[in-house]
Amino acid sequence: MTATPESRDPIARRCICCNSQNLARSPAVLMPFVAYRAFGHEPLDILPEWGFRDLRPGMAYTLCNSLQCRECGVLFLDYRFTDAQMASLYSGYRDERYTRERDRFEPGYAATTARDFEHRAPYIADIERWLSPHLPQHPAVLDWGGGSGINTPFLGTSPTVHIHDISAVPCVAGAVPADPETFGKQHYDLVTCCQVLEHVPYPFDFLQSMLPALDTETLLYIEVPYESLVRKSPDSRELATSKRHWHEHINFFSPDALRCLLQRAGLNCVDHHVLSLGAKEIMGFLARRH
Repeated sequence: MTATPESRDPIARRCICCNSQNLARSPAVLMPFVAYRAFGHEPLDILPEWGFRDLRPGMAYTLCNSLQCRECGVLFLDYRFTDAQMASLYSGYRDERYTRERDRFEPGYAATTARDFEHRAPYIADIERWLSPHLPQHPAVLDWGGGSGINTPFLGTSPTVHIHDISAVPCVAGAVPADPETFGKQHYDLVTCCQVLEHVPYPFDFLQSMLPALDTETLLYIEVPYESLVRKSPDSRELATSKRHWHEHINFFSPDALRCLLQRAGLNCVDHHVLSLGAKEIMGFLARRH
């Protein structure tokens, strides 16, 4: 299956998972840091002395729409960023410049949120335990979108840990950058894509781009946040009006929507789980090619 022209529309008019045109929509705001990184937009204070007849004075931000598919339930931002805009958003992800720029729009980010990503997340051990029964003892791993590899499953225990990521941040010890020229030639027991699809403008195209790295024996592990808005009402198709702002997570998946996306991309679900991380939850799907 190949992508339709509509799947690359910069303003979504079809569902990003099932390709349906049956979408609910509601106005929302794109958060200033993302608008700045992607579009170069800065918030604007419209002053009374400007004399606008039809615009009210006050702060102006980049507007957008929240969309929800009435068929599969995925909730998503209408903007679908181009490759160049994605590169602007994620180049040097969480490095010194990124952190400084984000802290300007979100004071306190550098002192709190950023440091949370400096160390390996404790829950990765739970993911490894869940994956292990499906895999050989020392699986060859490709982490697609894995950043530095600090949270790649089986890092330190697998002799082969390759990272494929657009951020170009240096890899941690035990991981090396992947060579895309070898995809389809080198066998991987496991390809992981963790906490990535929620950022991706064209998830169907993204999954299809991964297929050359998967042979018939390779397992693909997809992990995304189970966002609380969707988690509390997984069967609702009336969530667009409740989503008033968008940040770097531009896709909120339900289990049904993610399963639909995997099937549409030519992947069979092998297993799935939901993992509680205190106030947050993640869901993971294990799949392989038809």
